[in-house]
Amino acid sequence: MNRYFLVGIFLSMCLVGLNCTKIKAPAPVGPVPTENQKRWQEMEYYAFIHFSLNTYTDQSWGYGNEDVNLFNPAELDCRQWARICGEAGMKGIILTAKHHCGFCLWPSEYTEYSVKNSPWRDGKGDVVHELADACKEYGLKLGIYLSPWDRNHPDYGHPEYITYFRNQLTELLTNYGPIFEVWFDGANGGSGYYGGTNETRKIDRTTYYDWSNTYKLIRQLQPDIVIWNDGGDRGDLRWVGTEAGFVGETNWSLLNATGEVEWGMLHHGLETGDSWVPAEVNTSIRPEWFYHPGEDVKVKTLPHLMDIYYNSIGRNGTLLLNFPVMPNGLIHKNDEKAALDFARAVKEAFAVDLAEKAKAEASNVRADAKKFAAARAIDGDKDTYWATDDSVSTATLTIDFGKPATFNRFMAQEYISLGQRVKAFTIEALVDGNWKELAKATTIGYKRILRFPTVTALKVRFCITDSKSCPVISNIGIYNAPQILTPPSIIRNQSGEIIITPADEESVVYFTLDGSMPTPDSKKYKGLFQTEGRLEVKAIACEPASGKSSPVSHEKFDLPRKDWKIVGIDDNKAGAVLDGDPNTAWHQSKDKKIPIDLVINLGKELDLSGFRYFPDQRLWGPGIITEYEFYISRDNKVWKLVDSGEFPNIKNNPLWQVKKFADVKARFIKLRALGNTESNNNIGYAEVDVLTN
Repeated sequence: MNRYFLVGIFLSMCLVGLNCTKIKAPAPVGPVPTENQKRWQEMEYYAFIHFSLNTYTDQSWGYGNEDVNLFNPAELDCRQWARICGEAGMKGIILTAKHHCGFCLWPSEYTEYSVKNSPWRDGKGDVVHELADACKEYGLKLGIYLSPWDRNHPDYGHPEYITYFRNQLTELLTNYGPIFEVWFDGANGGSGYYGGTNETRKIDRTTYYDWSNTYKLIRQLQPDIVIWNDGGDRGDLRWVGTEAGFVGETNWSLLNATGEVEWGMLHHGLETGDSWVPAEVNTSIRPEWFYHPGEDVKVKTLPHLMDIYYNSIGRNGTLLLNFPVMPNGLIHKNDEKAALDFARAVKEAFAVDLAEKAKAEASNVRADAKKFAAARAIDGDKDTYWATDDSVSTATLTIDFGKPATFNRFMAQEYISLGQRVKAFTIEALVDGNWKELAKATTIGYKRILRFPTVTALKVRFCITDSKSCPVISNIGIYNAPQILTPPSIIRNQSGEIIITPADEESVVYFTLDGSMPTPDSKKYKGLFQTEGRLEVKAIACEPASGKSSPVSHEKFDLPRKDWKIVGIDDNKAGAVLDGDPNTAWHQSKDKKIPIDLVINLGKELDLSGFRYFPDQRLWGPGIITEYEFYISRDNKVWKLVDSGEFPNIKNNPLWQVKKFADVKARFIKLRALGNTESNNNIGYAEVDVLTN
């Protein structure tokens, strides 16, 4: 054979080999997610359902001795739960099949403390089964919460309990079809009923549950499942260190498989972690997890829920949002409305992706320009991606709209099958021929969404300023989210200044001071301003571009309180009682015992006709006054009782309490607390005010 021919073949083979090398996909960097973890991450948003005997006792945690006969939800309808969750855009539901009290929502054969001994469905009911059927009907995935701690079972704290726990786990993972997630709360070891012993038990959470063998059982029974565990052993998912609805701005989907986990690791992940353990953000649509009538007026607002969205799903996490089911077995109408309004707002915010019809160019593209082109980042396909050469860890991707476009949101996703890489990036916009920085951030991961003031620009530049290795970006989205137009808050502070705050800082606020309806022709709010005397303030928030406006907010104010002083209390924080802000509160010293007095010097003698009390709105121990006496004085020496009684239903309706009495003159007032909702000496105040003639 001709030697030149052989040389030609050899060179051709070398070129083919070089070309194959060039088009080779990037190698994975660090830990990567399992298929189960990827499916879970793509769900993004799903529901918690908290429902148990706690629902009937108004407790946060049961003690294990609650009567099973309490459980009788006459209107229970799991299809209602599933319908609401489906309409809200959720992809699944995790049910608290057993909470800490040990009561089981399914007829477990291993305990008598379950629905089988309740009057509901004549003891023939099975909440887990009904929810499994409802999820199937509405196309949702089913998850199970099973508390490892059981305050009812006599064996808890002893080795025998682990067999009981695994038997119940086997029932739940065998009899109800596919389970996408199993959830184990980290609470453990405390006082309880424990089969009638009524004692405190402690465990070593690092060894007692023998999680490694429990995990093997779980994966054998449900191979496609993910495991959430706050018990010290690494499952597939991690807690973020708070139940407030947010994860860290820097959020790595990584932790170490062994070793101690500090709060910072839970909240931010660990850049050098050796295992893929992504973040699940769990929070409730109300302050607490189980239903309490007093929280019917404390359902999270739309602005609050939208903040949670951007601080969970928008920060490389998933969102697990809880519904506390009522004693009748239904989700409250207030919770339903909040969830559906939330879903509508998210849908509107991301309705139009401006990047879809744009052109993309990159500072660097991997050798096969077609397979890894910049355009792959805006093609809407999660399985394609823009990638740079291996040697490149900083790069820019420029998106050209072709004509000026208006936007205020930027979304980026990494192709996480190859690991999480990006450590820092910025967003810039070409405005009037000049590049302007809009935002900067650290990690991306599965999804990162940035908010910034609305801007109109011809181009957007996504600048990766630091990365573990060559970036692999699967998706870029650019959106113009409408403003959140809810009634703005109106506060008059102690000095008499009016502060009006819209939910969206870009909204324009118009107001009136005479009680008339505000319009875009009314006075425009430009910042706090001083007022005197009685006022009736109404305000709206407007989006000038669309012409839309919020519902009207309305507040009435009596006299300013700039000369008021709290008497006999040396605590600067006590000023919260008079600051005009219902979101701040103060509590009397814990050393005091009921009856407890709050004395206020009004600065001058006033003609009074009543008083108002607004309780602390916070979650734990708000110290809400139930029974009271109200006194007046001209000299802080001789006191006259002008009103007494109770604030009816204040526990279930902890809002402004208004009490009127016959006209009197006074310079000093005294509100005496005779009892509270907690049956202790904790007395709190958000605001105290008077009514004048």
